[in-house]
Amino acid sequence: MTNWTGYGRGSLMILGAALLAGCAATPQAPVGHDPHAVQVGPPGPAQCGVTAPDRNAMAAQVSNRARARAGLTPLRADARLARVAARHACDMAQRGRMTHLGSTTTGPAVRLKQAGYQPTVSAENIAAGPFSLPRVLSEWTASPGHHANIMLPQVRDFGVGQATSQDGRTTYWAAVYAAPR
Repeated sequence: MTNWTGYGRGSLMILGAALLAGCAATPQAPVGHDPHAVQVGPPGPAQCGVTAPDRNAMAAQVSNRARARAGLTPLRADARLARVAARHACDMAQRGRMTHLGSTTTGPAVRLKQAGYQPTVSAENIAAGPFSLPRVLSEWTASPGHHANIMLPQVRDFGVGQATSQDGRTTYWAAVYAAPR
C-alpha cells in the first residue's frame, strides 16, 4: 500500500472504481482489507455534512452529459444516494483512508441496503485531494474505470458526497450510482 501523507500541487488521488452487483456471486474482501486502499493522511476528526440538493443535481447533470452522448438514460439525483455517499466520504476522511470499504461495510451495495435502498446494481467512484466538485467530476469522466461506472446502462440513480479531513485541505469524495429492484 502506498502511504500518501502529502501530495504535490495539482495532484488528485483517484482510486479505482468499484462495481458491485446487488446479488452477484463476486466475493467481497472482509472489512478492513482493501489491497487498493490509499492512506492519504492521519485519522482524525473531519468536517462532514449532507450534499445540498442543487449540488447533487448539478453533479448528476455533468454525468448525464456524458451519458447523453452515448444515448443512455439520464441519472436522477437521489437524496438517499447522496446521504450514503456523504457518509462514506466522511468515514474515509475520519480514517484518512481512501477506500471502497467502509469502517463496517464491504462496499456501496451494503451501505445502500442499510439506507433502505435495495439495489440491483451499484457502483462507486471515490477520490481525495484539494479539489472542487467540478474538478472531481471532470477527473472521473476522464478516467476509464470511473467513466465506466458513469456509463453503466443499468444505473438510474445518483448521489455524491464529500467531507474534509482534519488538515482542512483534503477533500474526500464519493459518488454512488445504482438502480433499485
